[in-house]
Amino acid sequence: MWKDDFSIDFNIVFNRKNRGYQQVFNSFSTVTKIFTTMKDSHSINELKERMASGKEVFCSGLFLSARLVALAGAASPGINLIVLPDRDSAEYCSSDLYSLIDGDRVFFLPVSGKSVERSNYKSSLGVQRTSAVNSIMNWKPGSPALFIVSWPEALEEPVPDRSRISGAVLNLRKGEEISRDKIVEVLAAQNFTKTDFVSAPGQYAVRGSIIDIFSFSDSHPFRISFFGDEVENINVFDCNTQLSREVRDEASIFPDIIAGDNADGGVPVSAILPQDTVVWLDSSDMYREREFFSGLDPFRKVFIDTPLSRKDAVPVNFSIAPQPVFNKNFDLLSTDIATKMENGYKVLIYCEKESQSERLRSILSRNGGLFPEFVIGKNLHRGFIDNENKICRYTDHEIFDRFHRVSLRRTVEKSEQLTLNDLSAFNIGDYVVHIDHGVGIFGGLVRMRDDKGRMNEVVKLMYKDNDVVFVSVHALHKISKYKSKDAVPPTINKLGSKTWQTLKTKAKAKVKDIAKELISLYAKRKATEGFAYSADTYLQEELESSFMYEDTPDQETATKAIKSDMEDKSPMDRLVCGDVGFGKTELAVRAAFKAVADNKQVAVLVPTTILAFQHYNTFRNRLKNFPCNIEYVSRMRTAKEISEIREKLEKGLVDIVIGTHKILGKSFVFKDLGLLIIDEEQKFGVSAKERLRQMKLSVDTLTLTATPIPRTLQFSLLGARDLSIISTPPPNRIPVQTEIILFDEAEIRSIINYELDRGGQIFFLHNKVHELQGVYDILHRLVPDMKICVAHGQMGAEELETKMLDFMQGDYDMLLSTTIIENGIDIPNANTIIINQAQNFGLSDLHQLRGRVGRSNKKAFCYLIVPPLTTLSDDSRRRLKAIEEFSDLGSGFNIAMQDLDIRGAGNLLGAEQSGFIADMGYETYQKILSEAMDELGVETGISTRNVNEAYVEDCTIETDLPALIPDSYIEVQSEKIRIYKELDSIRKDSELDKMKDRLADRFGPVPEELARLFDIVRLRHLGEKLGFEKIIVKNGIMIAFFISNQMSSYYRSKKFSDVLGRIGDCGPLFELKQNDAKLRIISRNIHSIAGACAVLRKLL
Repeated sequence: MWKDDFSIDFNIVFNRKNRGYQQVFNSFSTVTKIFTTMKDSHSINELKERMASGKEVFCSGLFLSARLVALAGAASPGINLIVLPDRDSAEYCSSDLYSLIDGDRVFFLPVSGKSVERSNYKSSLGVQRTSAVNSIMNWKPGSPALFIVSWPEALEEPVPDRSRISGAVLNLRKGEEISRDKIVEVLAAQNFTKTDFVSAPGQYAVRGSIIDIFSFSDSHPFRISFFGDEVENINVFDCNTQLSREVRDEASIFPDIIAGDNADGGVPVSAILPQDTVVWLDSSDMYREREFFSGLDPFRKVFIDTPLSRKDAVPVNFSIAPQPVFNKNFDLLSTDIATKMENGYKVLIYCEKESQSERLRSILSRNGGLFPEFVIGKNLHRGFIDNENKICRYTDHEIFDRFHRVSLRRTVEKSEQLTLNDLSAFNIGDYVVHIDHGVGIFGGLVRMRDDKGRMNEVVKLMYKDNDVVFVSVHALHKISKYKSKDAVPPTINKLGSKTWQTLKTKAKAKVKDIAKELISLYAKRKATEGFAYSADTYLQEELESSFMYEDTPDQETATKAIKSDMEDKSPMDRLVCGDVGFGKTELAVRAAFKAVADNKQVAVLVPTTILAFQHYNTFRNRLKNFPCNIEYVSRMRTAKEISEIREKLEKGLVDIVIGTHKILGKSFVFKDLGLLIIDEEQKFGVSAKERLRQMKLSVDTLTLTATPIPRTLQFSLLGARDLSIISTPPPNRIPVQTEIILFDEAEIRSIINYELDRGGQIFFLHNKVHELQGVYDILHRLVPDMKICVAHGQMGAEELETKMLDFMQGDYDMLLSTTIIENGIDIPNANTIIINQAQNFGLSDLHQLRGRVGRSNKKAFCYLIVPPLTTLSDDSRRRLKAIEEFSDLGSGFNIAMQDLDIRGAGNLLGAEQSGFIADMGYETYQKILSEAMDELGVETGISTRNVNEAYVEDCTIETDLPALIPDSYIEVQSEKIRIYKELDSIRKDSELDKMKDRLADRFGPVPEELARLFDIVRLRHLGEKLGFEKIIVKNGIMIAFFISNQMSSYYRSKKFSDVLGRIGDCGPLFELKQNDAKLRIISRNIHSIAGACAVLRKLL
């Protein structure tokens, strides 16, 4: 029942520089001993005794996570229902109990989410509620203790009675006989939806001898494989990859009976609890008058805090104090730990990750204090001091003042990969681009017979004047979906015309010019001598340790790179690129402080007044405990204030100045400028950019941009500019909870009140200026005392700026606006965004808008108000599903990237390149960019080609043997094309084997025609390695053609001479022939593609 918490056996040995000692400790034994002490403490024992003898027990002095440590130590061996006052408390309680209770015995019982439109969040609520009720129903006396965590709203919703639940469950066991038709009939009767691939509870899919079913009682779906009518295998699989993750002997399939509308007319949760249940009540004064409370009368109750109405009760007293607030003051922490240990207390610091404990160790060892013991791997929500047992349990997230992110069990995973596949699927009528023929229209997969009547599958592309091209499934790497920034349809190319080739040539030439210019600038700067900064001070380490979020690997790499650049003699010119909220500003703060530590001044240049104010607040908050003077210059400052700042700058009394392009003017004179930080350089005018170019030659420069740079361009720029890409968000940053809702006034009122009650602000987006007044009236009627500020793009610049700044300073509760907030506004106190008519927004717009919230350590919400989903177009539904799936910051980066990359390429390479992207589509542009960089490498001698790379880019295979995906194996055309494309793009044979296993897992044994397709890809790889441009396998004969260009360096390479030597060694197996200036080899008696591969391997 009780778990010796954090029983992770590990030894940590570490040496300290300049300190002649070594510390070794074993966390397991320490923690076991401490928790045994707590379990055997006087208060816990008294609590157990009173629970055994009385109907009601009262506690006093229990706070924070100590409540749950005590609960876990004294819990009854039966069912324990823990009632918290609200959802957030219940989530944190569950999270703590996961750490304290052994096994999977903690169940979170939420509301059913009836007001939420079908979404991932609703699915998770359904699964959590169903599994919690199911665990109560299946609990038997003598089983280990069970913990159900809930709150009043969830307990007030009825559940079906026991007989209704047991009658609705479909139980399947391995080896039992049951027809697939029977299962499908039962699922249809229970309102399960048939789909191509399951991704949410209540769905099923049938593929040959396999049925995938997503039950409402599990967070992962089941895959049932049949042999005839016998259940052969039951696997649990991952929605995202669609691959099996564990084997089961049985599966219980629950319909939406507990969390769905069918639960109406049921019984209270208390009616299904056994009589010996113990109810633990936290803050019961807040809900004792509510309807559900009287239903708890038959059970024993433990009041975690004594209610006001029972002050006469004699409580069990605990002596608990909260963890002290250190405000990132590590001297205070060291002193506190030393004092506690000298007074006989055990001090434990709970760290979720090893890296956190390392940071604390380095800080504490520098301060020379006594050392606490670290418990790594799990965490508590709130640290505390147990005075009775003399134990301090501190948490790292409270020491660093970070948000503690909770992860609830039985959460339905977001099917991001399925969503991505859906977004990038080829549908008939889509615009596609063939690298050789240009932009055409996708006509679907078609079957064609060859001259011998054998069936083959090809892709049909339609061009201007009804011309048609049929593309082999072995050449799908040449086709990409047309993507461009604007929704304007592209020009369809004419087959055989020179337009397409001319366009490709022009785009390549322009890219080469830009790259050459960047390379020459880089060389000039490297030749100049700048200031070399000294190594980090202890203050620098302390600043970095106090960051609210944990550093990502990308951030660590970027930090090291920036410091290395600053410590080098050449002036730094580094570009840091990453999405909103990925920690770019933090890198700027660290760089600025490093410069200030060497008595240099820093200028931070931003494009707008609002951003100047925002950055000023960020820098001031981060550096408030450090010796650093910060000022900002903008229209908000008076002439007198600006004049004072100028004087101070010249005298060196200001270390960091933040401002718009004004600070580049001649009137601003720096005493000793050492670092220039530029935010979103592309937003500045030509004159400002020219001034920057002159400054950059002698001053270290750090440029930040939220516009992503295309991958191929990153690679090419590496030779021309120092580049740091941050592609992952901080791990402990909380995702924005995204919900799709209908326009329901009661729901909107409760959303607004929830945010206002916690002291926050709200964005409300409505993208039609003329309707804003009407929306204002509705919102004012819903919440009369809320102060609403209206802003839109048709206002004058100064009026708009004033409104925004007033909102930032907290003068208003809600900002009702159009999409003008999409860029650049960062208001940590605004943590709810409501987007009206969300179906009308593009994917990247929604991604950018949602990025406005969740910028602090508070949980953030994004509500998308839409009409009923059934009335929306498929495209709108797809977009909404995608934005909801990708709620983790950065997880959706890849979808929005498709759109944002295009802007990035345009911003970085100029308007002309945006024109090329519009003409040829983004993916094709990427391919051409890559080709241009390869060519530039050859021209400049900076080769980008790997020494071991093949001489042949693409080996064409022709065969008369059928190689395709039969319809009986995969019916869904878009999935077929995706698999053809994936197969076509694989470059390693080991990846082929993995893909074959994945297909067998998802769809059953791989048929012969598909297995042949895998062999064709292997043959192509062999051909490319050996230097063959084309291989024909027909009528039992294989002909392999060497490279047709006789001037190719291949013919002078060791590779060619080795192949010729092996052909000679193999005797009659190969005939070497040359006619029409084409060299080829012929091999006979080749009756399969696998046979052709076996023969060619002899030449390796």
